[in-house]
Amino acid sequence: MSKQDKLIYWVSTGLLALGMLQSGIFSVLRTKEWVDMVTGLGYPVYFLTILGTGKILGVIAILLPQFRLLKEWAYAGFFFAMVGALFSHLAIGEYAVKAIAGPSCQLLFIALSWYFRPADRKIVLNSF
Repeated sequence: MSKQDKLIYWVSTGLLALGMLQSGIFSVLRTKEWVDMVTGLGYPVYFLTILGTGKILGVIAILLPQFRLLKEWAYAGFFFAMVGALFSHLAIGEYAVKAIAGPSCQLLFIALSWYFRPADRKIVLNSF
């Protein structure tokens, strides 16, 4: 793995982890801003606890060097959560930069982190 690939991996993974951890904590704590956003999108408040807990656990999974399969699930969960967030905002006609940029940037970080992850963090599939 080249130095450039390592740098891309760690910067994108760091930004992904920071964003997901921050939003996960705010979700679990049910801050007013997050409650207002989630209810404004039409979701129940308890959704914050489920989503926040998943984000925090996902951050732990992608940062730990082992548990390759769990890492794949974490990346997939982050991807679906951010696609869901993006489409939820668009579905209610919320086109503000903040509503679109947050999930879009996280989707970019997810893709970069997943693609540039080191070989020892990837699942190796054996041919049949």
